[in-house]
Amino acid sequence: MTIRSYRYVGPADLAAHADAATMGHAIHTAPDFAAWAAHRTTAELAEPFTFVVDLTGLLRLAPRRTEHVTCAGGARVLAAGEIAFAHAAASPSGWRVTEATNHSTGYCPEPTCWPAVSRSLHRAALPHPASFTHALTFRRCEHCHQPNIVREDDWYCAFCDTELPRRWNVDPSA
Repeated sequence: MTIRSYRYVGPADLAAHADAATMGHAIHTAPDFAAWAAHRTTAELAEPFTFVVDLTGLLRLAPRRTEHVTCAGGARVLAAGEIAFAHAAASPSGWRVTEATNHSTGYCPEPTCWPAVSRSLHRAALPHPASFTHALTFRRCEHCHQPNIVREDDWYCAFCDTELPRRWNVDPSA
């Protein structure tokens, strides 16, 4: 099985300051997550967080309004999106995942990146859904080159109304 990694394809100015010092918090184990969550405010915990799964399969978390490229330290990722948590007494960490999406317009990962997310959550002993709770399909228009989110099976560019390709093409170098 081939595992795809994703290069950042968003605006260059957002990636300009992303490096190892900006990376999201690494979640190796249930105690790592519990300690990290204990330092979050109630307001932070009430909304989803930005996440990436780095090339080693490690889950990295950052506040929601953090750019994915910042959370990834500018590096390639196996997955990226948003993730929400709730208390779960039966979980080793005391938490569970309630929502997970691949919503990252900087990396535009395919829904097929879910196994990388699932493995990272399993590694951290965080109970989670069987798949993304909301999966997005990204495509780049081959006419105007704008990235698009395919909504409701509408395979036409939101900018120029050109039909979008069925294969993933967001990263022109891939």
